[in-house]
Amino acid sequence: MIEITEPARSAIKAAIDGAGQPVAGLRLMVQSGGCAGLKYGMALELEAQPDDAVMELGEVTVLIDPQSQEHLAGATIDFVSGIEGAGFVFNNPNAKNACGCGKSFC
Repeated sequence: MIEITEPARSAIKAAIDGAGQPVAGLRLMVQSGGCAGLKYGMALELEAQPDDAVMELGEVTVLIDPQSQEHLAGATIDFVSGIEGAGFVFNNPNAKNACGCGKSFC
C-alpha cells in the first residue's frame, strides 16, 4: 500500500515511545483543507478502528482509515532533517498538484 522509509520509521518509533502511555500506533490520514484542497495528517491513536488498514513495521504500527487509503496508495513517507528543520515528507503519486509546504495536495 505505502512505503515508509527507515528514517520515517525511526521518527514514528520515537513519537510512540515518547507518548507517555500505550498507543495502538500512528494514524496517517488525509483531510480536507490546506492550500491545495487536501492535507496530510498524523496522530497517535490509543486504539485502532475495525476498518483501519494496519501496517506492522517492526516495532512500529501505522493505522490508515479507509477514506485515506485511496489517497495514500503508492505513497512513500520519509523523514528528513536539514538546516530548515526536520519533518515528514510525502511523495504521493496520487497528488496532481501540491503546495510549496509539501503538506497539502489535490
